[in-house]
Amino acid sequence: MANSLHSSTSFISNPVNFGHSKIPAQIPGSVSFPSRYLHNFNLNKSDRRVLRVMACSGVEEVQVDVSLSPRVNAVKPSKTVAITDQATALAQAGVSVIRLAAGEPDFDTPVLIAEAGINAIREGFTRYTPNAGTLELRSAICHKLKEENGLSYTPDQILVSNGAKQSILQAVLAVCSPGDEVIIPAPFWVSYPEMARIADATPVILPTRISENFLLDPKVLESKLTEKSRLLILCSPSNPTGSVYPKNLLDEIARIVAKHPRLLVLSDEIYEHIIYAPATHTSFASLPGMWERTLTVNGFSKAFAMTGWRLGYIAGPKHFVAACNKIQSQFTSGASSISQKAGVAALGLGYAGGEVVSKMVKAFRERRDFLVKSFGELEGVKMSEPQGAFYLFIDFSTYYGSEAEGFGKIENSESLCRYLLDKAQVLLH
Repeated sequence: MANSLHSSTSFISNPVNFGHSKIPAQIPGSVSFPSRYLHNFNLNKSDRRVLRVMACSGVEEVQVDVSLSPRVNAVKPSKTVAITDQATALAQAGVSVIRLAAGEPDFDTPVLIAEAGINAIREGFTRYTPNAGTLELRSAICHKLKEENGLSYTPDQILVSNGAKQSILQAVLAVCSPGDEVIIPAPFWVSYPEMARIADATPVILPTRISENFLLDPKVLESKLTEKSRLLILCSPSNPTGSVYPKNLLDEIARIVAKHPRLLVLSDEIYEHIIYAPATHTSFASLPGMWERTLTVNGFSKAFAMTGWRLGYIAGPKHFVAACNKIQSQFTSGASSISQKAGVAALGLGYAGGEVVSKMVKAFRERRDFLVKSFGELEGVKMSEPQGAFYLFIDFSTYYGSEAEGFGKIENSESLCRYLLDKAQVLLH
């Protein structure tokens, strides 16, 4: 089971934190917040809260303004992190947990890539790199995008970051203004709406149908676009559904996008190499008229089993990428020099990662086929067969409202996940 394809439950638009806030260990000179002060801690945007709390520094009491910014209060906690923390706590208590929730391959980083990182350390390649990334890596990315995606970029149109997640957030911050709308087809990666909120933008969620493989209906898109629409986020292959957008559907979406000069597209292509024939990947920026308005995000975590190396990138028109570069320069600066050397080695494995990646994709496909067959035999379970990525997005709604002995009512997919973790020690999200 530990080697099974990662599974997800049915879509929830409002993540809930299953765990409890953890108070940091006390540090000399810091302020501790006893649990009695933390109850019912609901700060409105305009609230300022001052508490009298016991101090750790020898002073009997201190006054502390514990208010948080409206921006932080608008962001919901990650339910993925919360339930994963719950599973980790069980594991630390000696309970064996079957983890089917993490969005990462269970393969080791390929040896040639790992050796490149090790050699970088041995050769002293451990200093800061340019903020945008080494010229060597950016040039390799340009070559990859040209050969595999039909996209022409120069190194100054590439920004290397500490993972694709950082690339996406910086792009949202760079192009969105307060009140702008970020268009997100559902089901979606849970971070997209929160990134919009961090940028003081409004996430607009567009529904899709399981009968249509959770692909965005162009008519629905067209009906929801307004003068406030600033960014459309597309993810293909999709996290969490595994759906792959065919070129003819992307062409329809592109024709609609072209009618709205203010609308940009962020194309999240991190799963492009994890795809199952006959499905094929099309980069949105390769469509007529879309290069100028598309920000393409990709990285190394998924296809090359490099999640811990934290290496991603964005490609796009120079003025947009320069804006992202400026944000990164005041945020994290450049990505790890060691990871960048490993990234160059990864791109040197051949077209689409060569045999190393194809072996992993073959294993993912075998797992997908096994799980689709197995879940398909369960009464009331519905799913759309994934064409890419390594997720199953399963509709368990037929079980909602059921009473589970020793647990209570299974009200939705969140409580189903808690039930499976509590009773079967299986982690889903």
